[in-house]
Amino acid sequence: MAQRRLPPTETTITARDWDGRDVEGEAFERVLFSDVDFTEMRDTSGTFTECLFRGCRFNVSEHTEAAFLNCTFVRCSFFDASFTGCKLVGSAFDGCSFDLLKVRGGDWSFALLTGAKLSGATFEATRLREADLSGALCERTTFQRVDLSGAWLRNAVFCQADLRGSVLPPEQLLTVDLKGAVIDVPQAMVVAEALGLDVRP
Repeated sequence: MAQRRLPPTETTITARDWDGRDVEGEAFERVLFSDVDFTEMRDTSGTFTECLFRGCRFNVSEHTEAAFLNCTFVRCSFFDASFTGCKLVGSAFDGCSFDLLKVRGGDWSFALLTGAKLSGATFEATRLREADLSGALCERTTFQRVDLSGAWLRNAVFCQADLRGSVLPPEQLLTVDLKGAVIDVPQAMVVAEALGLDVRP
């Protein structure tokens, strides 16, 4: 994980079962959530600002138009969690699991996903501008119509990933494993130019 100072917290919620809880329009700021079970939580327009989640379970939770701004997630589980139209700008993930994660729309710009194991996850029409995916494992991951402008992808693995319609940073492509990845024709031009090829009609 990229070096980052953990956010200072002012309130602590520990080992509480929020399984199936509905969070609608609630706001939390600088809260430490430690070992909290958010399984099957329904989160509509909830706002979490500079919160720290440590050892929390977000399994099968649903988040719609919610915001996690500059939050940090340490050893959290996101099995089959879904984020629709959510903002996770500047949030960082360390040692988390993302099996069957589904992200549709929303803004994850500047997110720190260094070394994240995202294999099999789905991102559709999401902004990941200047996000750090260095060393991330994205085998068979779906990144369709995702804006990766300025993203850090060094040593990331995108084998057999579906990248169609996504904005790919050409300066990073030479450091990425793209074996078997699915791309469209405009992206093929970007990749060819990144390889120094002279593309002509």
